[in-house]
Amino acid sequence: MSDLIVNTTDSDFDADVLQSDVPVLVDFWAAWCGPCKAIAPVLEDLADEYQGKVKVVKVDVDNHPQSASRFGIRNIPTLFVFKNGEKVDSVVGLQSKAELAKVLDKHV
Repeated sequence: MSDLIVNTTDSDFDADVLQSDVPVLVDFWAAWCGPCKAIAPVLEDLADEYQGKVKVVKVDVDNHPQSASRFGIRNIPTLFVFKNGEKVDSVVGLQSKAELAKVLDKHV
């Protein structure tokens, strides 16, 4: 996985996401989830292309269920965009790089 992607925890979520000075794309995922594995290379590409403009953060919902519960995650992958500590966008399910770039471009 890319060094540009942050794997956060329940205890670090606020610092990694809500207190970020750039928009954050958060991927709620699990190791057993096929679509989550399929979207991983897309997230790596986006982390590289949006470096310095957007932070990409992953939350393993099995290991960090408090974060998933806090935001009402029912399906994975679910991706949220946070800006200035607020959730400003979301998408559920496997998305293309172009679709995710469109979402990010609205908040950069």
